[in-house]
Amino acid sequence: MSGASDNTHARLDLAAVQAAAARLEGVVNRTPVLSSRTLDAAAGARLALKCECFQRTGSFKFRGASNLVASLDADERARGVCTVSSGNHAQALALAAREQGIAAAILMPEDAPRPKLDATRGYGAEVVTYDRYSMPQAEAGQRFAQERRATFVPAYDDPRIAAGAGTALTELVEDAWVPDVLFAPIGGGGGIAGYATVVKALNPAARIYAVESDASAVWSRSLAAGERIEIPVPTHIADGQMLTTPGRFTFDVLRPLVDAVVLVSDAQIVEAMALLFERHKLGVEPSGAIALAAALWGGVEIAGCDVAVVMSGGNVGIDRFTTLMRDRAPKGVDDDA
Repeated sequence: MSGASDNTHARLDLAAVQAAAARLEGVVNRTPVLSSRTLDAAAGARLALKCECFQRTGSFKFRGASNLVASLDADERARGVCTVSSGNHAQALALAAREQGIAAAILMPEDAPRPKLDATRGYGAEVVTYDRYSMPQAEAGQRFAQERRATFVPAYDDPRIAAGAGTALTELVEDAWVPDVLFAPIGGGGGIAGYATVVKALNPAARIYAVESDASAVWSRSLAAGERIEIPVPTHIADGQMLTTPGRFTFDVLRPLVDAVVLVSDAQIVEAMALLFERHKLGVEPSGAIALAAALWGGVEIAGCDVAVVMSGGNVGIDRFTTLMRDRAPKGVDDDA
């Protein structure tokens, strides 16, 4: 695979995240932090929701893609960039490349949500589709990069991606407080690798909870086994987390940082989406709501804690959102926001 610039010298620590924050000043949105009496009462804790659904391209992915693209040398830029992604990283790389005058080609699953496909094309990238159920994502991306002879920009498995993502938590700390507990989605692991690096550097006693679908549990099983396992493509509603194996770099980073993996159901994810929409007027995609579902119903003891919850993205189309809401079993929430 034609890789992005040699990252053997790159590191992931608080200083690397702070350097990324300086590099991304004026490039990324400083996303808001939501507090809510409704959610605090439900959780028995003080929750701060980092709303990455308001990031450019609609997800946290723009931070990492922009940070990595900014590091490319002239030869890598001249070859253009490519990647494989179900949607959020695709959009992020497409926009980051366009803003720096670099050609981008993106391999996306045929069944990726239509709004993500359309947005990626809208940012100026060439989009090619493939059947994600016939070939693992990593293999598909490797073949695509070899065919294109382009600079491959991974969605998660690079310290520069993780450092860029981690800037969301440096913002949260500046706007709220250093958390005792962090809940964050985990797919390939790039986002939570950055978040956990920041939180543990500032509060070594903090607990880090990675959140994934119970229909996958690939990180839960891999961490329990002490090695990366491979599973068939899982089927669940959180399309941004349909990975078949953890990232190699991110697995090594997260093994000592993650206290536990919390598994949640599709029904719990949908209920969290509904709660955010009904009570807080936020449209969040399933992967973006999964961490809140874990904080509220994941069975983790957080009473009295300062809890950071990352809402990683808001890229859900109106048709899919209304279908998920129509089919849910409503529970209702009576507390005042």
